[in-house]
This record gives sequence, structure tokens and C-alpha cells, in this order.
Amino acid sequence: MDACTLGDLLDVVGGTSVHLHTAPNGLTAPVTQVLLHDTQAPLPRVPGALLLAVGVRAAAVGPLAREAAEAGMTGLVVRGPDGPTAEAQTYGVALLSVAEDIAWHQAHLLLASAIGARPVPSTGGHGDLFALADAIAAATGGATAVEDPRRRILAYSTVPGQPVDEVRRQGILGLQVPAAAENSDEYRTLFAAAGPVRLPALRDGVLPRLAVAVRAGGETLGSVWVVDDGTLAADAEETLAQGASTAALLLLRARAAQELARHQSSDLLRRVLDGTADAATSAVGLGVAGPVRVAAFVLDTAGLPDAEQTGLRLLDVVRLQCEARYGRQACVLLDGVVYALLPAPGVRHKRLAEDIVARAGQALRVPVRAGLGEVVAGLGEAAGSRADADLVLRVLGPALPVATVDEVRPRVTLLRLTEVLAGRRELEAGSWRRVLSYDSEHGTDHARTLVCWFDAGGDMARAARQLAVHPNTCRYRLKQVRQHLGIDLDDPDERLVLWLQLRLLAGLGPGTADG
Repeated sequence: MDACTLGDLLDVVGGTSVHLHTAPNGLTAPVTQVLLHDTQAPLPRVPGALLLAVGVRAAAVGPLAREAAEAGMTGLVVRGPDGPTAEAQTYGVALLSVAEDIAWHQAHLLLASAIGARPVPSTGGHGDLFALADAIAAATGGATAVEDPRRRILAYSTVPGQPVDEVRRQGILGLQVPAAAENSDEYRTLFAAAGPVRLPALRDGVLPRLAVAVRAGGETLGSVWVVDDGTLAADAEETLAQGASTAALLLLRARAAQELARHQSSDLLRRVLDGTADAATSAVGLGVAGPVRVAAFVLDTAGLPDAEQTGLRLLDVVRLQCEARYGRQACVLLDGVVYALLPAPGVRHKRLAEDIVARAGQALRVPVRAGLGEVVAGLGEAAGSRADADLVLRVLGPALPVATVDEVRPRVTLLRLTEVLAGRRELEAGSWRRVLSYDSEHGTDHARTLVCWFDAGGDMARAARQLAVHPNTCRYRLKQVRQHLGIDLDDPDERLVLWLQLRLLAGLGPGTADG
């Protein structure tokens, strides 16, 4: 497999994530790995490495560029828009930068993932695992399968002539180990063991197994299972242990590639929601075609001590549920709001949002709200759907935690009208100010009376009930408004503008009018 070059790296993460300032040796320079600079230790000699200038200000990183060149490294990565371009050119090392708000460990993961990323094979992204399963099966003499911690089968051997049983057949057909109560004891035994274990047959017709847990740094990544018909090779356990080490490397690489793909998808979705991405290119990158809808999820709380961490956990919940429903899915966390791009048709979008809100609220122990924008024709209009979803979030509450924009259209329309009216002298002027001023000077309640009468559609008895007064009192107050304030309540335009201004600018909505 060809080595990763600087050009390959920039093809994957260049642009908004990583910026190239200079490349004296060209874009064909090899990039082998990413190192974090340790100010307390000398630089190791690692040809082709990228060195992250941790702990060194970009303006003072010139000497480090010389040391990196002497160590045979390909390039130096600084944080921020500036860097010692002249020194990098002089010493023959590439100079790259990442944004100020990217933590060094995030930059390390991003670049390391890009270096290790390869095209995904048609076998679901685990082509190397299938080759490993075949190699283990050939060396041990037993049919082999590789699983993840959730007992999903990631790869299996295809060596002909090896004995199998019905459990293996069913597992491969569904790519999932069949659920059985006795399986739990086997997995507990397996994951408690430090190396390969031999597991007896669970029942008649089922063959024994030789299995080993796959671990990396104390984390369980999965397991490898070999069907044992009694004829396994003498060194099968040793072979399986070595295979587990290789499986760990492959699973970690697959995880890194997946994280990179998610980063790229999130970055692209961010630009789609901002309206700055090309619709056609984005549709290919996100795998989305046709009508879409933006759903927005937010924690329904203020002053949460660990709001940032909880927001990331909410992103995980939303992504998991959307991927379970739609497969590959684009989700992103922006300013505390998790956005998901949902493909049409949209008849089940609200049900999905309700499920996510319920699950997230239970898992995070924090109430969650969800707003769904309008279904739009394509990604070119997704920014508008996002704006809808943001407005919906602002009108939701404990009694209504989930809604589509169509369900709360009057509320969001009034909200937008409030924003339009506020601060505009010509729109804030009007008779509503005279009403409020008169009430303040004379201790009357004409403003609330008007709002209740407008809300009641001119029904005097209903307005009186809202105010808890006699209908004649309402009639008298409205007469006073006509006579003393000179407001023509028979003019429909006057009534409409006065009602809107009292509702939106004076804040006399239905709730305040009832009091």
C-alpha cells in the first residue's frame, strides 16, 4: 500500500481544518505519523513525521523547525493563523496550522486518522478483518469470526471444508450472534480471561469454541472466535493470541477512519447549515439527495455545570438514533445545539425526535427539547430549515418539548414579528403607547381590556370572563378608550395594529391578560 503523502493528507483534512503555509519539498513528501512535541525531551528521529508544536507559540517556533528538519521530519504544525514560514522554507520542512480553538489532542486525532485512512472496501469497512479471519482459520484449522463488544459479527472466514454449526450459520446470516441466555456466561468468562479460553458446547448440535478478547490499552474492542471440532492445530491458542493483537490494530484503524469520516461529515454539514456549501458537492459528500429537514435538539436547562460535556453526550445519542434509523447520518453540535439532517419523507420525523428526546432525557437526566424545520427541496435550502428549527426551539417549553414548525407556525410568526417591530421607530410608534401611558397615569386597566377583547374576537362576555369583571365594565372601558384616547375601534386596521403592538411590544399575551 502506498505511503501517505502531504498532498494525500491535505486532500482529506485540508481547507477549513488544516491550512498549509509552505511545502519546500512539495506535496509528494511522505507523512508517516503525527508526534506531540515534548518540551522536556529531545526530538526523536522519525523520518516523515509531522510534529505538533505543543507548548510553543507560533511566533517562537523557528528553532523547532530546524530541529524537526534535523530529525528528518516532513513538517511542523502550529496553532493559529501565523507561523515562521521563512524559517520553515530555510530548513526545508512543511509548515501547517490548525485553528486556535482546536485542542492539540483533537488535532493529533484528526491528522493521525487522515494518515491512516484508506478507501473503504465493499465488505462494510472491515476488508482487512476478513483477510485476518481467513488467516486465523487457515492456521488454526477452525472457522473464525471477529465480533465487536455488542456481539455483532464484523468479519468471518470463508475457508472451505471447515466444520460449522447452526449458531455460526445464523450469526453470519444476520451478522449478529443469536440471542441466548447461556451466551452471557460465555462472554463473562471470555472477557474476564487474560488470554484465549476454551469454551465447551452449550447444547447438543453446537460445537465448542476457542475464543479470545481483543483489547487495546485496557479497552475491550471485541473478540475472535474459532469453531473447535477437536482437530485444531496444536498451536491454535498462540495463533489466536497473535491474531487478537492484529485485530486490535485493525479495529483501532477502522475506528480512526470512522472518526475522520464523522469529522468531515460534521464540517460539511456545518457549512450546509450556514448556507456556505455548494449543494451539489454537499449532496455527494453527505450521501443525501432530494428533500431534507433539519432537526435541532437542545438541553432544556440553564447553568448546567458540565453543559459542554453533556452537549457532546447529547450529540452521541442523536447520532446513534439517527444512524439506527437512516444508516449513515450527518449530525453536528453548534453553539450548544445538536443538528441532524433528516432525509424525506418527513412523516416519521416527529416520532423519531420524540424518541430521541425521551431517550436522551433518560440517559442524561436533563430535559431535552427538539424543533423540526420545514421539509425543503434539497441541501441548498437546508439553511432555511435550520432557521425554522431554531425558531421552534425558542417557543417550546415543558408542556410542548417537541414540535414541527408547522405545528407552532402562529407562535414563531409572532416571535419573528416581535423581532421586526422592536427597535424600528416607525413600527414602535402608535396608539398603544397612549393606552399604556393613560393606564399608568389614571390607574386604569384599558390595555389588558383591549387585549382580552381582541383575543375574544369582540365577544364582550368572553372578554369579561377573562378579566373577571362584568361585561358592562368592559363596555365602559372600551368607551373610555374611544372618547379619551381617540382610538377608532371600528377600524379593522387600527384594531389589528393595536393588538399586535400590545401583544408583541407591551408583552400583554394571553397569559398576562388572564392575570
